[in-house]
Parts: sequence; C-alpha cells; structure tokens
Amino acid sequence: MKFQGVLQKMPTEIGHPVQYYLIMENDFVNLNQLLNRTLELSFLKYECLNCHLDKPIYRQGFCKSCFFEVPQAADWVMRPELSTAHLGKEERDLEFEKRMQLQPHVVYLANSSSLKVGVTRKSQIPTRWIDQGAHEAIEIVEVPNRYLAGITEVALKDHVSDKTNWRKMVTNDIEDVDLIKEKERLADFIPNEVKEYFLENNSNETNIDFPVIQYPQKITSLNLDKTPTYKGILKGVKGQYLIFEDGTVFNVRGSEGYYISLSVNS
Repeated sequence: MKFQGVLQKMPTEIGHPVQYYLIMENDFVNLNQLLNRTLELSFLKYECLNCHLDKPIYRQGFCKSCFFEVPQAADWVMRPELSTAHLGKEERDLEFEKRMQLQPHVVYLANSSSLKVGVTRKSQIPTRWIDQGAHEAIEIVEVPNRYLAGITEVALKDHVSDKTNWRKMVTNDIEDVDLIKEKERLADFIPNEVKEYFLENNSNETNIDFPVIQYPQKITSLNLDKTPTYKGILKGVKGQYLIFEDGTVFNVRGSEGYYISLSVNS
C-alpha cells in the first residue's frame, strides 16, 4: 500500500486504546492497524498549510510569510493570556479571534511525563490531552473565554510546570500523580476573577490508553530535512509521535506542512 499527502496533526478517537488516523491526499490511514508493519516515509516537498506553495516550513505547518500573517499563528494561540477578543480588539482577524477566543475554555492538569497545567477550548477535550500524550488528566476551571483561562494558567505555572518532557513521554518514563489532591492544592492560587469558575465538585479523572506495543529505551528523533527517507517497524503511537522498533520517534505534528509518501509493507 502506498499513500501520499501533506502531514497534519493526527485526528484521534478516544477508546481503549486511542485510535489514530493519518490524513493523506485521498485516504484516512488508521495507524492502529499498522502496528508491527514496516513503514517507509519519504519527504517529497513542502506544502504550506495556508498558501499550499512549496516553500520551506517555518513553524506550525506554515511558511514564514504565512506564519506572520494568518490568525491561526498569532501570539494568543501559544499565550492565551494575550487574548483580546473579549475587549473587541483585533490582533490579526477579529472575527476569527472572536470565534476561537469567545467560547468555553478549560484549565486542566495533565500527566504526560510529570504534572503540568494547560489550557484548551472545552470542545478540544479529550483531544488536547491525547495530543500531549497524557495518561491521566483532570479539569480545574471552566471559563467563558480564552483570556480568563490564560491568566489562570500564568498564575498556576508559578506552582506547577506548563511544559511536557516529550522524551520522557515517548519512553513512558512516567509517575502517577494524585490529580484530585493537586487540583485542591492549586485552588488557592487561582486569580480572584476566576475563582467562581473553579470546578469544586469535579473529581472526574480521565485515564487514556495509547496504542503502544513497545516503548523505546533510547530514542532518536526523525528529522525529514536531515533524513528524507526512513524505514522502520511501527511499534506505537503516543501523543503526536510515531514510535518505531529501532528507537526512532517521529513527531507528526512537528512536521506539519511536509508532503510525504507513505509505503506500508507486511
């Protein structure tokens, strides 16, 4: 079997385990069905996710000129506390910013490698946790806009990390954490204007099971610019990473905008 297409973030479906899909040009590829199969990835060209031109990818799947123009790559995306749509202030495209920012957002605790705090739109739960490779997560507050979620995250990251150690995540070097206890510990540090949104009665911890047969002990990160063709046996998918038998791991989301061919052998 052979497929071609531009890499984008893998869609997922929650389940036991999570189901992963790769969007190719004319097909959805279910990666769970390819475990223990030999895959060959070949980098063919770039394709910016906005202008679709064959221009080097700068960040987040966009070429450099698009990255500094499209609203999907504005500063508030990575730093929610910079959101201004609730004030009617435009950064790049006010209508887009209103659609994205003026909807329910959740501040959460997740455990991918160790405990971290994060922000996502409510509609992105549990997708956001799956993308981060979190094996457990819990919601802390639910607020009506992105700005309130952002200032909460800023306040809490003085007391808990806001980063995932991807190497520990893909090697499954994890420790269990009492998320309910941590949530209660952090409640005192929530900004005053957000305290009314604290999910006091929520003790629902989400546990996530990833389709991994074998975790690597030592890892090598696949960079398509340096290694345009790679062949290996797929042993798992976690977060947005493909995990291969020889310890190679490939960050699909980190390679958005790369147009590849994918060959599947038995």
